[in-house]
Amino acid sequence: MLKTFPKGGVHPPENKLTTDKQIEVLPIPKQVIIPIAQHIGAPAKVIVNKKDEIKTGQIIAESGGFVSANIHSSVSGTVLRIDNIADASGYKRTAVVINVEGDEWDEDIERGESLKKECNFGKNEILKKIQDAGIVGLGGATFPTHVKLLPPKGMKAEVLIINGVECEPYLTADHRLMLEKGEEILIGTEILMKALGVNKAVIGIENNKPDVISYLTSISKNYTGISVVALKIKYPQGGEKQLIKAVTGREVPSGELPIFVGAVVHNVGTVFAVYEAVQKNKPLFERIVTVTGKSLADPKNLLVRIGTPVKDLIEFAGGLPEDTGKVISGGPMMGKALNSTESTVTKGTSGILVLPKTDSKRKEIKPCIRCAKCVGVCPMGLEPFLLMTLAEKTLYERIEKEDVTDCIECGSCSYICPSDRPLLDYIRLGKSAVGALRRARSMK
Repeated sequence: MLKTFPKGGVHPPENKLTTDKQIEVLPIPKQVIIPIAQHIGAPAKVIVNKKDEIKTGQIIAESGGFVSANIHSSVSGTVLRIDNIADASGYKRTAVVINVEGDEWDEDIERGESLKKECNFGKNEILKKIQDAGIVGLGGATFPTHVKLLPPKGMKAEVLIINGVECEPYLTADHRLMLEKGEEILIGTEILMKALGVNKAVIGIENNKPDVISYLTSISKNYTGISVVALKIKYPQGGEKQLIKAVTGREVPSGELPIFVGAVVHNVGTVFAVYEAVQKNKPLFERIVTVTGKSLADPKNLLVRIGTPVKDLIEFAGGLPEDTGKVISGGPMMGKALNSTESTVTKGTSGILVLPKTDSKRKEIKPCIRCAKCVGVCPMGLEPFLLMTLAEKTLYERIEKEDVTDCIECGSCSYICPSDRPLLDYIRLGKSAVGALRRARSMK
């Protein structure tokens, strides 16, 4: 019997249009706009100036604290300006604009496709390489990877879980990466095991990827302590806490981190980036992005330099269809609609989804009929209808007591609601307000 998590979950149409599309390299743009806040935590601090000549892979902004990440140039060229530019959310934030001139890489980066299996570095050296490379979680959360590899005092990692689920509809970037870079991912897994001091790693993959499960199972036999587990197809199987429960049977308590139950979770894209950083000295300046949509002429999986305008990806996939209603960064369940296709790819950009008008219009909001479907599908055991009501009425201290911060923002409640109520929108508002309350308390 296939493993899964016990609470809630939904089954949205998969729409994996690009499953069989091999990864292609997107041509380098003429100009990149690289935001310096591409991760959870403190923004990086710019260390370059206007007119500086930059190489591909060169650091342009240093980590702004322990929970932060370095930012590197994805191109070679000249810094045009350092400015406040609207990001994917529409807010203006500091970014470095670089005019591209050729593609000269930093001399420390080892280029080429040759597989490098042996890792002779110790734990501290591995951690430093990962931190220097600016690696963050590539599953969407963008939490600095080196922080996850340093458990709090008194806690110890027992198992490393590699997230190869990719349960979000439409997205196939991780699927293709596992098929095309399987050996590198397993070597990266070994490196992370060494950094954590664990002897067991499990790669969790949903059963809609039989080719990946078969391939990684066969090659993992050559790697001690690494196993592959097939999981039932159910959204949001890729949520950290849901994946831990499915794979290990352990439940992360409310308000606690995975390390509380001895687990550390990393996305397969992150693992590949770790391999490149440790074995090739390559910083994180490019990633795989799925560009997809039912009306798109030629959906693709692309290797994209950070800072590339979204419009370039869409043009490479056949251009923006006439019936476009929304362009979403990410997938349809957890992604965010873009204000403009001028916004650029960041470390957290897993996909660009072009939705037709028929699929992107909000339906008329109707009164709650107390059906409790939202409660039944919530993977965290929350009561979304109540959380929305409390957020509407600005009862933020009450919503805090109802564990609103446990919400993983998967969107299952909004998806299932027969009254088309914007449950997740209000829950996000409530989470944000509770976060502000807690920050205010801590400053007293």
